[in-house]
Amino acid sequence: MTITTERLRLREWTDEDRSPFADMSADPDVMEFMMPLPPDKASGPWVDDQIAHMQQHGFCFWAVERKEDAAFIGTVGLRRVGYDAFFTPAVELGWRIARPFWGQGYAPEAAKACLQFGFETLNLPEILAITVPANLKSRRVMAKLGMTHNPNENFDHPYVPEGHRLRGHVLYRLRREQWDNEAHCS
Repeated sequence: MTITTERLRLREWTDEDRSPFADMSADPDVMEFMMPLPPDKASGPWVDDQIAHMQQHGFCFWAVERKEDAAFIGTVGLRRVGYDAFFTPAVELGWRIARPFWGQGYAPEAAKACLQFGFETLNLPEILAITVPANLKSRRVMAKLGMTHNPNENFDHPYVPEGHRLRGHVLYRLRREQWDNEAHCS
C-alpha cells in the first residue's frame, strides 16, 4: 500500500531502506529527543517490526520518499501504542525525518496524509502523538495538524528508564470529530 501527497510517497519498507534508515538513526541531531537505537537494531529489528505491524494491522510507520527523485527522507506513519498507559489502547502518529530534509515541510505534509488515512480509511476515533516537552519542532507540527495538548496528561514513558532526561512526555490528541470539522471548514 502507498499513500501519496503532493511531494511524497509513504510506502512499505524494502531492504534498500535499511541502510539509509540506520544512517538517519545514527545522527545525534535526528535522535536528540528519542532513545538511541543500537546500530544492530536500526537497520534490522526496527524495520522488521514495522513490516510485521503493517502485515498485522494494515498500517505502520512507513518509509517516506520524495517523489521527484525517490530519495529516502525518513519515516512517518501510524502505529498501535505497544505499552500500557492511561490513554491506551490507542494509535500514535509519529515521524523521523533525516536532517538534510528538515525545514521543508515534509513532516507535516506526510503526517496530514496519515491522519486522513487514519480517520477516513481506518475510521479511528482518535489519533495521538507524543514527544518530550523540549522537542518544540515536533510540538509545532502537532499543533499545526490541529492536535491539542492538555498539560494534565503529561506522562512518564514506561520504556524510558527512571531519571533519564527523555522519560517525561507530552501527549497530543486529535479526535475524528475535530478532523471532520476542520476538513469541512477548509
